[in-house]
Amino acid sequence: MESWKSVLHADPTPWLLEAENPSVRYFTLVDLLDRPADDPEVLNARAAIMQSGLVPIILARQAPGGHWGRPEDFYMRSKYSGTVWQLITLGELGADGTDPRVRQACEFILEVAQDRQSGAFAYLGNSAEGGEHDNVLPCLTGNMVWRLIRLGCLSDPKVQSGIRWITTYQRFDDRIAHAPQGWPYLRERCWGRHTCHMGAVKALKALAEIPPGQRSAEINATIERGAAYLLQHHLYKRSHNLSRVAKPAWLQLGFPLMWNIDVLEMLDILTRLGYRDERMQAVVDLVMAKQDQQGRWLLEQSYNGRCQVNIERLGQPSKWLTLRALRVLKRYG
Repeated sequence: MESWKSVLHADPTPWLLEAENPSVRYFTLVDLLDRPADDPEVLNARAAIMQSGLVPIILARQAPGGHWGRPEDFYMRSKYSGTVWQLITLGELGADGTDPRVRQACEFILEVAQDRQSGAFAYLGNSAEGGEHDNVLPCLTGNMVWRLIRLGCLSDPKVQSGIRWITTYQRFDDRIAHAPQGWPYLRERCWGRHTCHMGAVKALKALAEIPPGQRSAEINATIERGAAYLLQHHLYKRSHNLSRVAKPAWLQLGFPLMWNIDVLEMLDILTRLGYRDERMQAVVDLVMAKQDQQGRWLLEQSYNGRCQVNIERLGQPSKWLTLRALRVLKRYG
């Protein structure tokens, strides 16, 4: 048994490799077992994602224009059944970005939600004018840039524009004396004197998805600032009073998280970026304490009943959370 598995009550890897969840099987082979991309089992698991499980169900409900629900309800008025949320889910499930239906969904959201002036993504917009300049959101921008990269659109100039918005405008303020002024900092809930934690995490997640060899100096600098911000907060605490939890809901593990975050997602991002800091240890211990006697993690928060599909059952062992926890442990050592 690998050394990182020694802290588990039991090895859940055979459970993760079961064929009924092709997405988890694929990521287990690649991320935990280090199988190469051309391994026959990896290729079969990758193909199965588009043939069975939840991805085909989501795509079967897609409208001809590449959206879900009414085109104009891509975000706010269709939580969590609209187009933004399906792209988030498809990205998490490992959908094939070369599939014409997935590609059409990516093109749709770029057309209706991306602010053509800045490259950020807005929660209101339309195909004629794009995303509304005054209604861009940092968490939505991070989420969409991450999913578009994950679905194979990194080289798209529009996605590159979204990345530049993050490196130019994303702030990691920690109760500064004066809130930043001017666009896009007018939305106090997202910025103010303290940066929205969710927006900071989603921005960092987007940049972590860029292969290291393709990260510019600006991207690396933004990653360093974002990681320092999270570590200053010990990921989930109030930096000016580390005895207090900033938001107790972040201690409840969920999948998929949509706009929300949890401590496991934050660990997943930081370890992917190569961070191993003593300020992460308490969070690792907290996550480890949540495993059951079979070395599995339970789903503690869910959007079931509001999405196109339900992903696992609340309160039951979660293959997705178990995969994410094991991936963190493997990287953390």
